[in-house]
Amino acid sequence: MKILNKLLTNKTIDYNKLIEYGFTLKDKKYIYEKILSNKHFKVIVEITKKTQIAKVYDLDVDDEYVLVDVPNASGNFVGKIREEYNSIITDIINKCTNMNVFKSVQTQEIISYIKDKYNDDLEFLWEKYPDAAIWRNKNNNKWYGLLMRIPQNKLGINSDELIEIIDLRYPKETINEILSCKGVYPGYHMNKKSWITITLDNTVDNKEIFTLIEQSYAISEKKN
Repeated sequence: MKILNKLLTNKTIDYNKLIEYGFTLKDKKYIYEKILSNKHFKVIVEITKKTQIAKVYDLDVDDEYVLVDVPNASGNFVGKIREEYNSIITDIINKCTNMNVFKSVQTQEIISYIKDKYNDDLEFLWEKYPDAAIWRNKNNNKWYGLLMRIPQNKLGINSDELIEIIDLRYPKETINEILSCKGVYPGYHMNKKSWITITLDNTVDNKEIFTLIEQSYAISEKKN
């Protein structure tokens, strides 16, 4: 039996997606079963609010096939079963979970605001950088927002602690004016002539950030 907790780090399960994927709900337990290609084994995935497990069942002997979860168990046969087993688990996690990297209340409020206003979800584009994601204008695929977790010293703040930030487009002709505001910095990892960075630690209130998001979205609509 495989415990899936580590594979779900920084991810939240979308239970509606589980049903769409093919899970059935019984006694508050989501269950998925799939016969493997050799027809003698099946994968069973069971998910509840508290536990998430997967296992391979040997249909011929009517018992769990534990070798797939033994790291040092080798051989061509068990290797093929393990490969298909892990592929199913990975597919379920990719299709039935949402990333949950950003934890601050203000960040969550901004994510909800953008979802409600533009129906846009964060896109995690970089496997090597799971704590960075973008919002994209669906009309032209241009980015209008970028969320990241970075050390504060990257912004010139005397601290190594991580902070959540948002990058937004801003009019070039007036960008110097807003950079004098507390909590606003030149665009981190973006063109500093046309992007700003805002720390999401309540230094800048939500109402102002929402206005800046709308402005960034409007700029992304413009033709270059």
